[in-house]
Amino acid sequence: MRLSTFSLYFVPLVAVCCSAGLAHAQTPETVDAVRDLRFVVDNLWILISTFLIFMMHLGFATLESGLTRTKNTVNILFKNVSVLAIGILTYAFVGFSLMFPGDSFAGGFFGFAGFGIAPPANGMTSAYGTSTYWTSFIFQGMFAATAATIVSGAVAERIKLSAFLVFSALYVSLVYPVTGMWLWGGGWLAELGFHDFAGSTLVHSVGGWAALAGILVLGPRTGKYVNGKSYPIPGHSIPLAAIGVFLLWFGWYGFNGGSVMSADPAAVSLVFVTTTLGAAAGVIGAIIISWGKQKKPDLSMVLNGSLAGLVAITAGADCISPFDAVIIGFIAGMLVVLSVLFFDGKLKIDDPVGATSVHLVCGVWGTLAAGIFGEGTSFVAQLIGIFAVGATSFVCAYTIFRVIKAVMGLRVSVEEELRGLDIGEHGMEAYFGFQVFTTQ
Repeated sequence: MRLSTFSLYFVPLVAVCCSAGLAHAQTPETVDAVRDLRFVVDNLWILISTFLIFMMHLGFATLESGLTRTKNTVNILFKNVSVLAIGILTYAFVGFSLMFPGDSFAGGFFGFAGFGIAPPANGMTSAYGTSTYWTSFIFQGMFAATAATIVSGAVAERIKLSAFLVFSALYVSLVYPVTGMWLWGGGWLAELGFHDFAGSTLVHSVGGWAALAGILVLGPRTGKYVNGKSYPIPGHSIPLAAIGVFLLWFGWYGFNGGSVMSADPAAVSLVFVTTTLGAAAGVIGAIIISWGKQKKPDLSMVLNGSLAGLVAITAGADCISPFDAVIIGFIAGMLVVLSVLFFDGKLKIDDPVGATSVHLVCGVWGTLAAGIFGEGTSFVAQLIGIFAVGATSFVCAYTIFRVIKAVMGLRVSVEEELRGLDIGEHGMEAYFGFQVFTTQ
């Protein structure tokens, strides 16, 4: 691991100024002090990134509630708060040990270091020399909760709250960490040369495949498709959706920037630049395609365009050039619009927030793009990783949803769906006095 420029140059300079001279600055004590300060700075940056990722959950909550109807707002917000808690707790109980099993491997495909979280005697990590065990856990725990949150919007407005919470607990605790271990925990994908810097596949596509499985098992919302025709069901607050996207973009600097796993200024600043350019290019790509296809500039498509660029750039943000980041983001912005129109109009897949298009389609594209544009990456390894993680995630998610449907039921009644899940599931309204009984 390279020393940060701050640690390498600034700290020795301070030591020189505060000591008898250069000879004193090069003593073993000074070298240890430099190393210790470097560790503090690296660890602090990863914790700051964790805070930024936490803010992304507010972004998901506002985006999803804005793109769905008033009568389901409480339900959306409840799910987002609950999933965050479930994700962190299950990751502490079993997920972290599944994803980072240490020497407890079974051929690189499965490993388990034991229940709960227990740091080594010195409190440091064996995987990273830049953070404490606790920092590594909380940073990775935020990623785990994000994967489940992606599913929330895709199955919105018709899934039982209890069924969704059970699914989230099972998926985040058992499926997400195992596929993540294949790369980030030193498993078989790491040995193969698969590259996914911050999770275009391991976080976003894993969530996207689960979202697709849930949609297929649930079916569309009542009134969405009638006689083979798709009818729009507009969300109730575009301003809320826009706020959510800005929060997500803001949090992505921690999502990608923290994945450097140090405060190395060259690496972090490059990731910030590629992340920003990818998101900006995604907006432009979505503007061009949506305006051309729909004859009007659609803000909801453009908002998803920025997220598409962010998802796509996440796999290779550390190993591509700024110019390539623009290409990747621009293509992602176009893809997400075409994907939303194709899923809705042709396949009759009802995804209220476009989660499958943003996180699944653009996650796959971004992972492939890392193999095309990334320095030192293998396109074949990228294909293998996408297929392996995708097949595992979809099959497991589909199975969990089917079992839940058989055991406890998955979907609310038509009457409850029409009345709204806020009243049906929670007995309360997000906007008091605005609740109406409607077929839409």
